[in-house]
Amino acid sequence: MKRNTILTIIALAIFAAAILLADSTLGRFTVRILNLSGIYIILALSLNLLNGFTGLFSLGHAGFMAVGAYVSALLTMSPAQKEMNFFLAPIVTVLRDVQLPFPLALIAAGAVAGLVAVIIGVPALRLRDDYLAIATLGFAEIIRVLITNAQTLTNGAQGLKGITKYSTTTVVWICAILAVIFMLALVRSSYGRTMKAVRDDEIAAEAMGVNVFKVKSTSFFISSFMAGIGGALLGHLITTIDPKMFTLMLTFNILLIVVLGGNGSITGSVLGALIVTILMEALRFLDMPMNILFIKTEGLPGLRMVIFSILLMAVVLYRQRGLMGNKEFSWDGFFGLFSRKDKAAKGGRA
Repeated sequence: MKRNTILTIIALAIFAAAILLADSTLGRFTVRILNLSGIYIILALSLNLLNGFTGLFSLGHAGFMAVGAYVSALLTMSPAQKEMNFFLAPIVTVLRDVQLPFPLALIAAGAVAGLVAVIIGVPALRLRDDYLAIATLGFAEIIRVLITNAQTLTNGAQGLKGITKYSTTTVVWICAILAVIFMLALVRSSYGRTMKAVRDDEIAAEAMGVNVFKVKSTSFFISSFMAGIGGALLGHLITTIDPKMFTLMLTFNILLIVVLGGNGSITGSVLGALIVTILMEALRFLDMPMNILFIKTEGLPGLRMVIFSILLMAVVLYRQRGLMGNKEFSWDGFFGLFSRKDKAAKGGRA
């Protein structure tokens, strides 16, 4: 067995043990941050599939997350829970007595989000660059407005409460690991190379016989499927959802992760998700009243997001390729980094 394979198995075993022990050894707040990091990894990978690997600039992820969250919540809630939530108007008869196991509801959430993406993608994917971004942003807002007004289907602006917390640490991180493995397999496959060809030059790819629209549609479906899964996991982690959760700000957070980690880098998406999620909580004090030396504030809600905006601008200006660029982590590169440092140190002493 090769050294890299052995090291990977050991690393995965250590990581699996850490995840299994997290609930019993870490505090509830730390575990929540850990789980949010896993969900954001899935969401960042889904957006990176579009932006980084297919070259489609989409801003509609919040809408697909909303679809996934509502589908999974409605399919897993018991009739009693639905009756408790839908007190202004009864839920549609079709969904009133439906209750599925969480794994089936999770897959259905991704599938419905992907189906919505396909319906949207038929007209939208004819557009390019900024026009596509504006169109997907508009569709995401349409989805949010529809959810807000579909009283008998989604409970409207009141949202859904009392959702069962199925998104445990184990469940979230199994989904995150599967998402990483799937992305690695997809990107390294012939279809992944086709997506990169479309990203680099659509005209040349079409001249080589590639069905560009089909590639874009497939990428859009897979990305939205993953976004639906992420939205469902988020709903079952927070245990309450409403239309106000799924605004442009949520898409902005995911986009920040992708840009920070590096467009076209799976490793970058993982690192970016961990960094941004932890910083979002670590900097929460900025929104609260502060009394630091000569600085006194009564509380500035939104100051945390100002810091994140500055961070995004700094990355765009000074590190456009992000932390990883389009590179991926490898054991050879890891040990090669230390060997170069050792050589440099020996050269300096000489």
